[in-house]
Amino acid sequence: KVKMRSLPFLMVLCVAFSHALPIIPEIGEDDIEIAQKYLEKYYNLKQKEALFFRTKDTNFTNSITDKIQEMQAFFGLQVTGKLDSNILEVMGKPRCGMPDVGQYIAFPWSSKWGKKVLTYRILNYTPDMDPDEVDRAIERALKVWSDVTPLTFIKVYGGDEADIKISFASGYHNDFYPFDGPHGILAHAYGPTDDPIGGDAHFDEDEYWTKDLKGINLFLVAAHEFGHSLGLNHSSVLGSLMHPVYTPTDRRKFKLHQDDIVRIQNLYGVCVSEKTTSTSLTQAPTSSTTTTCAHNLKFDAATTLRGEIFFFKDSYLWRKRFYTPGIDHLLITSFWPTLPSGLQAAYEVNEEDVMLLFKGNQYWAIRGYDVLPGFPKEIHTLGFPGSIKRIDAAVYNRDTRKTYFFSGPNYWSYDEVSKSMEKGYPKRIAINFPRVGRRVDAAFYYKGRFYFFRGSKQFEIDPKSKRVINVLKSNSWLDC
Repeated sequence: KVKMRSLPFLMVLCVAFSHALPIIPEIGEDDIEIAQKYLEKYYNLKQKEALFFRTKDTNFTNSITDKIQEMQAFFGLQVTGKLDSNILEVMGKPRCGMPDVGQYIAFPWSSKWGKKVLTYRILNYTPDMDPDEVDRAIERALKVWSDVTPLTFIKVYGGDEADIKISFASGYHNDFYPFDGPHGILAHAYGPTDDPIGGDAHFDEDEYWTKDLKGINLFLVAAHEFGHSLGLNHSSVLGSLMHPVYTPTDRRKFKLHQDDIVRIQNLYGVCVSEKTTSTSLTQAPTSSTTTTCAHNLKFDAATTLRGEIFFFKDSYLWRKRFYTPGIDHLLITSFWPTLPSGLQAAYEVNEEDVMLLFKGNQYWAIRGYDVLPGFPKEIHTLGFPGSIKRIDAAVYNRDTRKTYFFSGPNYWSYDEVSKSMEKGYPKRIAINFPRVGRRVDAAFYYKGRFYFFRGSKQFEIDPKSKRVINVLKSNSWLDC
């Protein structure tokens, strides 16, 4: 089978785009065009915005920079807002054709199926593999999800209607989202919806599909796409099955990532065997919606983490993701099984990809789902005097690379570069942060602003002037 890749060119947009895009010298016009199309397809960059770049309007320039930063944050790259070799390398990798952000707008669907038994049908087969090999790959890919949920998948044949219809096609294939030849878009799938296309998975016939790693492994791609068929969006967690970029992995060594398990069980619950053997549920109680939007909700801690925001209270956390609808409300142990409940402070050092969590006189350093070796440690190793027994809140300022620690009515400033406390501290919260009060319960930094929480109130603060800009309810981030 001869496989050729076609790449459409929109040179007018490319020229306009290049006037406004922050780039480095070795980036060429072809790279700029590739970047523009990638951001349009996967990061919701509007074509009309690109058209206005020929006017060099600074607002649209900011829009491009924001989209590059959004992609860099999603893939764990250094967030510079500049088009460089690192981001272009990611853009050149084979991947799923579904967007990374705003997917629920571009491809509207319900969050999940309203039933536990789903049917699937293979409409046609790729000539790259024997039909029985395709059958086994599809069965194994579906089993990835049925192993951790109450879902059951049943194959149907002939003219029978199916919830998930599976097909192989090239180029334009009647769904308005054409494939692009080999090594670009590998496949795409549609989430649960009443539309006939809902749940369907399409695989690019211009790829060379295999049961091993000599080509594109059908099992790996199908397992990813069926995640979409069940209602999952892309994950920014590197190593997760729902990460958008194809990562060749020996099927015998494949293991579903904890991030995927948490997210699919948040939709469908745990499988029957887990319900009888597990000592605790992954999901929060069914009353979580009421708790989430309670007028007097107070948080124990809050922090950003890899472009998301986490809020902690007692044994639970809320997870706010900006590229998918809804709020996850889960047990803390579903992410970090060894951590205690009642965490009191948290913050993220973005440049180190590390989150620090505090309780009492101890703190833990986390990278992804892993507690780093040597933790927990005592907070006094950071330079606090022996009289300090706990940290109430912490917030890291990416612009200054300093962290503020709050304990009682005082706060300290810690230099994350030199790993040392700054001189002249502690200082009084009430004096240096007017209107906040004498204590801070939780805090995080987001898009150039501090957000301090005290009781059921939230204070938006300008980090430079330390002045309160706005006062909100604490749960305003949680779609309340």
